[in-house]
Amino acid sequence: MKTGKKSLSPEQQSQFLEILKSRFEKNRKRHEGVTWDQVQTKLEANPEKLWSLQEMERTGGEPDVVGHGQTGEFTFYDCSAESPSGRRSLCYDQEALESRKQHKPESSALAMAAAMGIEILTEAQYRELQKLGAFDTKTSSWIETPTKIRRLGGALFCDRRYDTVFVYHNGAESYYAARGFRGSLRV
Repeated sequence: MKTGKKSLSPEQQSQFLEILKSRFEKNRKRHEGVTWDQVQTKLEANPEKLWSLQEMERTGGEPDVVGHGQTGEFTFYDCSAESPSGRRSLCYDQEALESRKQHKPESSALAMAAAMGIEILTEAQYRELQKLGAFDTKTSSWIETPTKIRRLGGALFCDRRYDTVFVYHNGAESYYAARGFRGSLRV
C-alpha cells in the first residue's frame, strides 16, 4: 500500500477508515466523550494525516484515539500490545546510526518517525498510554530523549514489567529485536 505520495486512494481510505472505526468502537474507554463521526470528519479533511495513520497501521502500531483537545484536535497513539513489529531493531537517531562502524540497523527511530509524519512518544505520553492498558510487557520502546542525555551519547526507552512503567537508558547507537518505538499524531 505504500505509494510515492502521502495520500490514500479513495478505496484505501474507505477500507482504512473501517479498520480505525472498528478499533475505536472496541476500545471506547480510550476516548470517552468522543464520537466516531467527529473523528472521521477530521480525518477526511486531513488526507496527509490519514496517510500517516495508515503508516502507523502498516508497521504494526494499531493507532487509536487517546485524547482530544478543546481546539477539536484528536490525538492518536500506537496502541498495539507490544512495540510495533515493523519498527523494531532501530537505533535512536541518525547520528547514532552514522556512528556505527558495522552491523548498522536499517534506520533509526527518529528518522522513521519523521518519514511517517509522526512524533515519537515522550515519557509523559508513554505513561499516559500505560493508564489505558498494559503495553510493552515483552518489548520496549524508545522515547524522546532530553538533549543533555543525547549529547552525552545516551537515549531513553521504556517498558512495563511487574505492573510498573520503567524508564531506562542505553547508548543511542544500540538496537534490539524487541525494541521499537511508539508514535503520536495530532489530527
